[in-house]
Amino acid sequence: MKYSELKKILRSAGCYKESEGTSHERWYSPITGKRFPVGRHDAEDVHSGTFHSIQKAAGIK
Repeated sequence: MKYSELKKILRSAGCYKESEGTSHERWYSPITGKRFPVGRHDAEDVHSGTFHSIQKAAGIK
């Protein structure tokens, strides 16, 4: 899965981007109340461990 696809999933779950850094974006999940980093390189593949960590922080899984 690419970062661009992951961001679509996050948006559909109600998450949104709060700020941008040089290599990561900071996202917020209203489901869990947590903030978490997401890579900015939309064309790159998300590693499986990173994917599961972001899903958990976002409250999707």
